[in-house]
Amino acid sequence: MDLQKIENEALHLPRAERAKLIQTLVLSLEDSLDDELKVDWLMEAKRRGEELDNGTVEAIPAHQVMEKARTLLK
Repeated sequence: MDLQKIENEALHLPRAERAKLIQTLVLSLEDSLDDELKVDWLMEAKRRGEELDNGTVEAIPAHQVMEKARTLLK
């Protein structure tokens, strides 16, 4: 399964399941993060998830972001 497929499936999960997935992924990145930083990351992830849920922002597919980044780096 490729990253794009995983991302697409994850975005269709119910909100609570997405939040749990975010928490699991963030915590897997750095076991050495102190508790305050973990809370900050989780709060930021929750805020961003809520923005996606309420339509304040629109998700951009990863391939489009990477394409734009490559263009800007040229």
